[in-house]
Amino acid sequence: MGIIGWIVLGLLAGLIAKALLPGDDPGGLIITVIIGIVGALLGGFIAGNLLKIGDVDEFFDISTWLCAIGGSLILLLIYRAVAGGGDRNRTTV
Repeated sequence: MGIIGWIVLGLLAGLIAKALLPGDDPGGLIITVIIGIVGALLGGFIAGNLLKIGDVDEFFDISTWLCAIGGSLILLLIYRAVAGGGDRNRTTV
């Protein structure tokens, strides 16, 4: 699967990650989808090159989807921790 396939998969994985981790993200839906794309690429790279997990080159393979969604979830959690969650940074009087 080429880079375009991973980008399409990342779009879907970002939406799935957003559905699995509901809440107010600091960047909104667009940033979440971009994080999904990067997470899918990162998850595919880690699974294929570093962990040597089987065949993550097929679009309709469950291991490909799990790697993409897992990478998206991890990056979304990291982004929420670094960027903060909206109302947490405001002070109330």
